Amino acid sequence: MSTDQLSITFAALADPTRRAILAHLAHGEASVTELAKPFEMSLPAISKHLKVLERARW
Repeated sequence: MSTDQLSITFAALADPTRRAILAHLAHGEASVTELAKPFEMSLPAISKHLKVLERARW
């Protein structure tokens, strides 16, 4: 995978879960538990999504 910032950003935004997380965060801060509520996944899985977004500087 390419490591240029544009590729990292597009890769992060390609996932619908990460886009939904960003949409939620656009309304204000939220805990990991709050972010996980709409999804059927574990807190560690949500944390992994957040790390991808952080890497993309979102």
